[in-house]
Amino acid sequence: MKKRVAIYTRVSTKDQSCERQLNELRELARRMNYEVVGEYSETASGAKNDRQARNQVMKLAQKKAIDAVLVSELSRWGRSTADLISTLETLESRNVSVIAQSGMQMDLATASGKLMATILSGVAQFERELLIERTLSGMAAARARGKVIGREKGDNFKTGKHEERILRLKEEGKSLGQIATEVGISKSSVKNVIDRHKTQTAKPEAARELVAA
Repeated sequence: MKKRVAIYTRVSTKDQSCERQLNELRELARRMNYEVVGEYSETASGAKNDRQARNQVMKLAQKKAIDAVLVSELSRWGRSTADLISTLETLESRNVSVIAQSGMQMDLATASGKLMATILSGVAQFERELLIERTLSGMAAARARGKVIGREKGDNFKTGKHEERILRLKEEGKSLGQIATEVGISKSSVKNVIDRHKTQTAKPEAARELVAA
């Protein structure tokens, strides 16, 4: 019985073409005597989450309509090392493998496939730890420059956008409920803005009192 396969190709930009990948994978299928169930191509960057063509291939696997996916290289299939492992595990649960043009077959049901998955898992963990390290290092450098990391309580786009108006209405004697209704935000958000303003204005006053003392 012939192995049923889906051909999947991807390019990153619209000025590129999947034709070369398609021709080479068609030749691979012919040479290996595979039955091509369908061909799926798309233009998407490596980091893009929404891949319609790849999703269609995954649906074929879910229906157990294919035995393998043919790709020119693993980077065409996976968005990242972690994504590659995740999709391989999903495919493996359907007894579907990923076969690269180089002949590498990622089948987690085999010893070699499990070994490769273990290696890739280590790489994915390293990538995550490196990203965390870089993020923490960047935050520390920003703090050293005096930059505030994160938002203060009540400091978000919606309240910040209306802060001046909220304070003006408060000075006019409006209640929190009246301000909230007029501005179009919650009473708690109004209160956060007012409380934050009081804190900010209190700091200079405290400093002046210390100097005077």
